[in-house]
Amino acid sequence: MFPKKGASEEEVLAELEEKTSEDLTFDSGRILGSMCTNPHPFAAEVVRRYIDRNLGDPGLHVGSQRVEEEAIAMLSSLLGLKRGYGNIVSGGTEANILAVRAFRNLADVENPELILPRSAHFSFLKASEMLKVRLVWADLREDYSVDVRDVEEKITSNTIGIVGIAGTTGLGVVDDIPALSDLALDYGLPLHVDAAFGGFVIPFAKALGYDIPDFDFRLRGVKSVTIDPHKMGMVPIPAGGIIFREKRFLEAISVPAPYLAGGKVWQATITGTRPGAQALAVWAMIKHLGFEGYAEIVKRAMELSRWFAGELKRIPGIHLIREPVLNIVSFGAKNLEEVEEELKKRGWGVSAHRGYIRIVMMPHVRREHLEEFLGDLREVVRG
Repeated sequence: MFPKKGASEEEVLAELEEKTSEDLTFDSGRILGSMCTNPHPFAAEVVRRYIDRNLGDPGLHVGSQRVEEEAIAMLSSLLGLKRGYGNIVSGGTEANILAVRAFRNLADVENPELILPRSAHFSFLKASEMLKVRLVWADLREDYSVDVRDVEEKITSNTIGIVGIAGTTGLGVVDDIPALSDLALDYGLPLHVDAAFGGFVIPFAKALGYDIPDFDFRLRGVKSVTIDPHKMGMVPIPAGGIIFREKRFLEAISVPAPYLAGGKVWQATITGTRPGAQALAVWAMIKHLGFEGYAEIVKRAMELSRWFAGELKRIPGIHLIREPVLNIVSFGAKNLEEVEEELKKRGWGVSAHRGYIRIVMMPHVRREHLEEFLGDLREVVRG
């Protein structure tokens, strides 16, 4: 019920502390299955300082809009593009929906279809329902990457585009994006790469010497990329990103918002009012850490994932789903649901809903946390 009289700040905060006491926190090191993490303190300070900025009304915040454009330019450069077009949005879901919307609007097909891997994120289900685009699912190979031949077999005159994943949600697998790019060029179709997770991992991992194929705008068939700074970019939630190769994709999803302070303003995002502080934080974190700073973070995460995978192999009754590609390690076990339930009872934030347990080596996850987890896992498996 809406309160008649207000309470003091101390009373409200005390009640909030009580109500959120059951939440797991990143600081505890017990959240092992999330692709989000503690925001970098500097990024959190930027958000606090500029929390009133609204990029939905750029006429009021001209400087913030320019900073967003610079952030998009830096992300485009990271992804191999000299000049990109896009926005900082609420996350990978919105970014993926915007890409599908652009493909649909430019294709002008009566019964539009989108081909995507069975490993694709559930955000495409939302896109399908909202945009009336039929999803055509392509099979996976034994290594859990998309079967490019199956993609080709499913192309029809109704196909508006193809999706590839650079860092699948469950296993961190990177599809054969170079082959998908060639296929897209051969058939005159746009290719969207969902690199919501991999976007802030793969460029740095490749520079560190990890053998990962190109996935971004260095491939001519790639027309759009989703990248989430609120994952390995360590920007406070929500902060996703959508980058298009050409301005026409952005124009295809832009609508007029004529009553705003900027005059004749066009919006390409789903949300109207949207936080400028997050865009400023993306800019600030890239400026603050630079390529070398992010490479150090990724180096630690990749090394930790390889060590953890090796430790899992030594536990009887546990098996890796596949060798890790990025900083995600997934494993299975007999009576997996019972294992999951017991691990949760011991306070671990994990999930087995996909048929395996996924551990994501985010910046808040440390070796001592994993050693404690491995100890509990050994006890649970032994029964």
